[in-house]
Amino acid sequence: MPILRRTLLLLAAFLAWAGTATAQERSITVASTTSTEQSGLFGHILPLFTQATGIAVRVVALGTGQALDVGRRGDADVVFVHDRAAEERFVAEGFGGPRRHVMYNDFVIIGPAADPARIAGLRDSTAALQRIAAARALFVSRGDRSGTHAAELRLWQQAGIDPVAGRGQWYREIGQGMGPALNSAAAQDAYLLADRGTWLSFRNRQTLKILVEGDARLFNQYGVMLVNPQRHPGVKAAEGQRFIDWLVSPAGQAAIAAYKIDGEQLFFPNADKPEPGA
Repeated sequence: MPILRRTLLLLAAFLAWAGTATAQERSITVASTTSTEQSGLFGHILPLFTQATGIAVRVVALGTGQALDVGRRGDADVVFVHDRAAEERFVAEGFGGPRRHVMYNDFVIIGPAADPARIAGLRDSTAALQRIAAARALFVSRGDRSGTHAAELRLWQQAGIDPVAGRGQWYREIGQGMGPALNSAAAQDAYLLADRGTWLSFRNRQTLKILVEGDARLFNQYGVMLVNPQRHPGVKAAEGQRFIDWLVSPAGQAAIAAYKIDGEQLFFPNADKPEPGA
């Protein structure tokens, strides 16, 4: 092979390798909740971020507890979740931070149109759970250590009820995300707690409808944190921080606010605002 041709081939191979390496360096992994993924929010905002920065984002969508565990292992660069108490523990333990508010929406109690527990129209979510337990009406729980699951367990505790007593009978844990939980409830005509964003994007509703909403206890705040690069040197700190900065910037907040389904806004940006009622 002529020396010139061989040199050109080697140069082309090197440039291809360098381009691949650069592309790999310009990407991050975000561990997040199933609600941000299944609601379609990421499908809307991530292309805008990549277009603005050239940084691609790979999402690992899990329950919040599992997403935080991914961050603890250093297998993600950023965590974007919705269980404030768990997030603050994550920061206090030195796994990441600081924590930033990004957006909020709310939880709703979904149930069948027949409403055997007679909860429709209640504004008190704990009273609704008390009626569901008293009626032994089917209730589907995600049971997956997600932010939604944690919120559900807090509500049961505030209602003075231990749902574990009904496990396998009227209380059914599925250990899966919000979409599968909604599908399970639809198939069984069961009640469940859902985030409004995933509910609005859910199409297999069968007879399910929103029965309880508007209780201040159903407020649902999302936060974002960089995984600690001192603890995990492989974390892409600069790129991860750029994603966080974009999320809380006017451009990122506007992108979140612009995401709607059937004209209804799913998430409300509040990076620089106190939480409602705070």
